[in-house]
Amino acid sequence: FSPFNGGRYLCSGSDDKTIRLWDVETSNSLDVFKGYEHAFYCIDISPLQSNNNYSNESNDIGVIGGNGYTICSGLSDTTIRIWDIETTKQLNVFRGHYYSANSVKYGSNELGNTILSGSSDESVRLWDIRSNQQIRVFDGHSNWVYAAEYSPFVIKNNSDVGGGNSNVICSGSDDNTIRFWDIRSNKKKLYVIKGDKEDRGIFCLKFVSLKKKRDNNGQKSNDDCGIHLCYGSGKGPIRVWG
Repeated sequence: FSPFNGGRYLCSGSDDKTIRLWDVETSNSLDVFKGYEHAFYCIDISPLQSNNNYSNESNDIGVIGGNGYTICSGLSDTTIRIWDIETTKQLNVFRGHYYSANSVKYGSNELGNTILSGSSDESVRLWDIRSNQQIRVFDGHSNWVYAAEYSPFVIKNNSDVGGGNSNVICSGSDDNTIRFWDIRSNKKKLYVIKGDKEDRGIFCLKFVSLKKKRDNNGQKSNDDCGIHLCYGSGKGPIRVWG
């Protein structure tokens, strides 16, 4: 969903080799990104506007407030590609994965110029949008990586990675594990969650903030339960970790 105009627009990628932009309010397809000969396995819309100004280049698709926003896509040809949401022009290409990119995610806040990706080559990679360069490779999974996500957590680093605070990322894989990584160091994982033996792989991840609905007396409560990690498994169940 778009981070602008109240989430009115939805973007989808398909095995039919197209990206489509939809108006949620009208259910209409606004535009189709064509011209590429490989399937789109994953899509994300940038949370922030880029510094590029394409206001003079418009295809009149009717997107309100979309100027400067981009779409990131992971493809079956191993590449990650960025597109301008209004002009549908390709802006960047990232190469480094050996197999298809199954998950892409834009960073936010101080990580707003980065992209996180997970691939069938069993790796998680961090990319710099400004330089078009790969920053880190996180190895440790023993099967395809289906999900990569920025976590809301930070850790205090020691001197071997420069000190200071560092963000944490996580990844879910067909090896039935969720792994947490220090974004500033690709040397080792921070923590591993093993899925239930019946899960048959971790296919998607989402951090959510949950609240209690009622207290012990049956009264409504707005107590914050903190951040929880939800994941979807290959067999079907959705599980929540606190």
